[in-house]
Amino acid sequence: MKYIKSFPIELVFWLVALVLLATASPHEHHFSLCPLANLGFDWCPGCGLGRSITALFNGDINASFAQHWFGIPALLLIAHRIYQLTNQLFNKEINLKYKED
Repeated sequence: MKYIKSFPIELVFWLVALVLLATASPHEHHFSLCPLANLGFDWCPGCGLGRSITALFNGDINASFAQHWFGIPALLLIAHRIYQLTNQLFNKEINLKYKED
């Protein structure tokens, strides 16, 4: 039970988000979670970011940049955060094992 309470939910969130973006089709329209787009605004600073990352996963760097210029840096930042959270998780496990011994 301690392990479940200490498991980082953020890590699960980022991993699921990247898996969903990697398996999405970059050419299909889908429901947007963007509050500005849902209110009818044509422009939002973050719109296109998910499609940009999806295009990256499909190997289309030009389409990624055309969708949103921040797609590549965002993917790198998310990957770095996943790395940090994974390191924290494994360091906790190692420390717990040493404390038990």
